[in-house]
Amino acid sequence: MLIIDTHTHAGLNWFQPVETLLNEMNLNGVTGAVLVQHAGSYDNTYLFECERRFPGRFKVAVQVDPQDPKPEATLEKLKKQGAAGIRLYTASKFKTKDPYAMWKRAGELDIVVTTGGSGGAEEFGNAFKKILDTCPMTHVQIEHLAGVGFSDPPYEAYKSALECAKWPNTSLKVPGLGEVIKRPSVLPVAYPFDKYPPLFDMALAAFGAKRMAWGSDFPPSAGREGYRNCLEGVRSYPAFQKGGALDWILGKTAARVWGFKG
Repeated sequence: MLIIDTHTHAGLNWFQPVETLLNEMNLNGVTGAVLVQHAGSYDNTYLFECERRFPGRFKVAVQVDPQDPKPEATLEKLKKQGAAGIRLYTASKFKTKDPYAMWKRAGELDIVVTTGGSGGAEEFGNAFKKILDTCPMTHVQIEHLAGVGFSDPPYEAYKSALECAKWPNTSLKVPGLGEVIKRPSVLPVAYPFDKYPPLFDMALAAFGAKRMAWGSDFPPSAGREGYRNCLEGVRSYPAFQKGGALDWILGKTAARVWGFKG
């Protein structure tokens, strides 16, 4: 089975060097991964080096400094260097006349926008949906299961975020269960989770498997359930076992959206 991780981090100024991620990937049969530039870091040199050093294993999602006087031109240069994506947020503000200029330019350059942030599911409300209305040619991949996190029913903000599936240019990253289920007070010997909230099922009903893609959030996920369990939670999830859904969620969606070879 093709397995691609759509949400990882590596760096010298924060997190871990890429070799740590590669070790986890190799141990768990993961073919490729998207290196998403971490917040507050605008020098993408290291991520491009990782892509060049390990051909075929990585795609790079860059960030552009909000203080850049010519951000659209910078994005074009980054595309030429190999950028497959850019990380933007609903509240991102650049020195452009059009507040949606960077989102639009990403679509024109065939660059994926990966978006999340710390705003939780509320981040994907009306302001975000306005972006989707304005930028129909830009593929937007929503991170961290639309920011639902450790939520309680009736999940109103999450339900609103899942309405983004109405826009055909969107897809959704599916994290490990450690992002949505708190660590058990007593850990079993084997896999740590045996009861699940309906969050994955709700996402599947809204987006469908062909618009969902696993993203580990490594290395932060190492401080939750760990990389292997992060993958296993998705690979063994009951609702994903039907109709070829798992093939799409673990690899085929990512290959289509990010341009990995299947």
